[in-house]
Amino acid sequence: MAAPVQVIVTPGPPPSLDLHGPLTPRALEAALAVLPPCTPTLKRHTATHHTLQLPPPPYPAGTLADLLAVPQPEGATPPVPATAPAARAAGGGHGASGRRGPAGGPGDPGGSGDPCAPGAYGDVGACGADDGRAPGAGATAPARSGAAPVRGPLADPRHGTGRQRVEPALPAAPLQRDVLLDALARPGAGLHVGQVHWRWHGPLDTDRFTAAWESVAGREAVLRACLARPERDAGPQIAVRSHAVPEIRRHRAGTADWYALLAAERVRPFDLRHPGPLRIALLDEPPTGDGTPSTRILVTYHQALLDRRSVRILMGAFQRAYLADGRAPGGQRRPDVRDHLQWVRRQDLGPARAFWTQAAPVPGVATLPAHPAGRTTGRLGHGRTRQTLTPFEATRLRDWAAERGATESTALHAAWALQLYRPAVGPVPGPRSVAFAVSVSGRGIPLQGVEALPAPLRNPLPVHLVVDPATTVPGLLAELTGQALDAAAYEWVSTGQIRAWAGASRREDPLTETLLVFEPPASAATGRPGRAGHGEGAHREELAAEGIRMGSAEAVDPITGVPFTLTARHEPDGSLVLSSVYDRTRFSDEAAELVLAQTATLLRELPAAVGPSTTVAEALDLLSGARVPLATAGRPAVLQPLGEAARPGAGTVCLIPPPGAPEDCYARAARLYPGPEALATLTGPADAADFLTALRPALATGEPLVLGGFSGAGALACEIAERIAAHGWYPPLVVIAGTADGGPDSARSLTRALTTAAARTG
Repeated sequence: MAAPVQVIVTPGPPPSLDLHGPLTPRALEAALAVLPPCTPTLKRHTATHHTLQLPPPPYPAGTLADLLAVPQPEGATPPVPATAPAARAAGGGHGASGRRGPAGGPGDPGGSGDPCAPGAYGDVGACGADDGRAPGAGATAPARSGAAPVRGPLADPRHGTGRQRVEPALPAAPLQRDVLLDALARPGAGLHVGQVHWRWHGPLDTDRFTAAWESVAGREAVLRACLARPERDAGPQIAVRSHAVPEIRRHRAGTADWYALLAAERVRPFDLRHPGPLRIALLDEPPTGDGTPSTRILVTYHQALLDRRSVRILMGAFQRAYLADGRAPGGQRRPDVRDHLQWVRRQDLGPARAFWTQAAPVPGVATLPAHPAGRTTGRLGHGRTRQTLTPFEATRLRDWAAERGATESTALHAAWALQLYRPAVGPVPGPRSVAFAVSVSGRGIPLQGVEALPAPLRNPLPVHLVVDPATTVPGLLAELTGQALDAAAYEWVSTGQIRAWAGASRREDPLTETLLVFEPPASAATGRPGRAGHGEGAHREELAAEGIRMGSAEAVDPITGVPFTLTARHEPDGSLVLSSVYDRTRFSDEAAELVLAQTATLLRELPAAVGPSTTVAEALDLLSGARVPLATAGRPAVLQPLGEAARPGAGTVCLIPPPGAPEDCYARAARLYPGPEALATLTGPADAADFLTALRPALATGEPLVLGGFSGAGALACEIAERIAAHGWYPPLVVIAGTADGGPDSARSLTRALTTAAARTG
């Protein structure tokens, strides 16, 4: 038998494997023969310690670790793990296929060869990916043939190679950390990706269009921003590159379906390690009856670096540049995203902590407008539904709220509080605490020029209040107004910070499970009226003089990290549209439609039914007899402890079960491991999303983290580590040793390897 080795994977790019044990050339050759060809570099430190340097991802380092950790009879070919990619079909073994083995060898201390390729963190000056792929992700091309990459890393030779000037990175704002944690825990879901689209009627000069966006990127730091290379003991950091090229793709008429394009662009991953939080797709349409050409324009953006108002500002800047023959007038916009990050760093957290410690929702409050369902929905993904208040109903709601010293957004908050209270009360109505989140602009801060700053400022903040059926509805409106005014001084504080300040009991539990967003009218959301470059409608007259008519911009609500998001926005005709995005694992389509319909009913009827002394109980009679929706209770993945940490902050070792392993496979290793880190795992079928969700609290606090397991766990562990790195955190080491039998030898081998890795992490 060839003795197995203990493998410690340092994720890349490029990844490397530290091999501890009696490595033999035959064992290494046999393992490499199973995988796609590559030219690794092997360095010998001692007779029982080697380092194998691999090419950058997506080379399957975890699968190689699984293969090397299994003892094999001499001359045998290792079994291929279920997750291993097939070797290329050029041939069979090393010699026959032309595969290049490791430079150097187990006995060669001077192995040469340079497997290092340019890193993944913005070393080239392009935004997006020309072939629609993110590292480790498959392409999700939205259309049939006909998509032409106008700009992208392969389409523009001026920026496709060479290193950029890199300014010092700044720590990401707490809000950005929350967004990144949401996104990494839900791979493939398109979380926090927003879209804006409109029609361009008239001639569209592609070169001029592209030059205008390139010019805007040169003026707007946020379009050149990306995640910096992760550093140990530091969370995500934001770097601004010297140049960037926004990705622009044009689809010829008839080559793509519009709704398929919307959906595909929404789920196509952003690689935030490269500058480019915004990409553009153009879809030509058949000419109108009078022969006027028409093009749909779709802007897709990531909320880690942009919000909806930022996109409006950038659209205005683009129009200004287009009218100037593709050159944005003026210099760099200030303040920019770096100024905002510096402003957040300078804030005194003491007053904010004191306020939110008292104002944060407490455990046990009502957070869903539904009764708990007896069974799951059996559905996946997210759904959307909408209701509309007519212009008359919208005006009446606004006037009714104003007469009571409130805004129409506060009226929506009051209606939602009633929706949360209704399913929460028992047979005897009484006061009940409810909690939900509201979206604030984040621009009510004392930073000069913040109203025209493109950056991720929009922020969800929790609202916690006691709904008493004996209170009057005007009293409920007044309480909500007062809470909004009190929180206005701290709208830059993130939900993650508030959860931490609320105490250990809220570390894993959500503060809220619903989010309300009230979009102001476009004229009010684009800055001071008449100021150039402050919105997508700022240059309509100048464009019209060139024969170009711009349709109204429409937004596609992003998927957020909460089960139910309700957005209210005014349409040009004066109507008020209520739209919802909901998690279909929690809400059935019927339940979500019922929630939104009942909210619309309250907003329509409250102005006519509520007087100065109308109580909450009387207002709830508006829904008397209406069915209360059902929703499935959330069951977030939570790590199950196998061993306690010796001290606070010692860190966590997360053990990942190999496929098919018994649930107690790590019981013996847990008894042997000396610590001081906590040992934890997930049992039952669990994928990368489950583990990333469970690891979120550790990542949020910055605790040391190691991923480990028996042979067979390496592929999943490396996938988790690479996703953590792709969202700005320093990737944890991956430790693979022993086999899933959990026997004494395997347990001792894994324990020794974990101890070595933990010493490296400090």
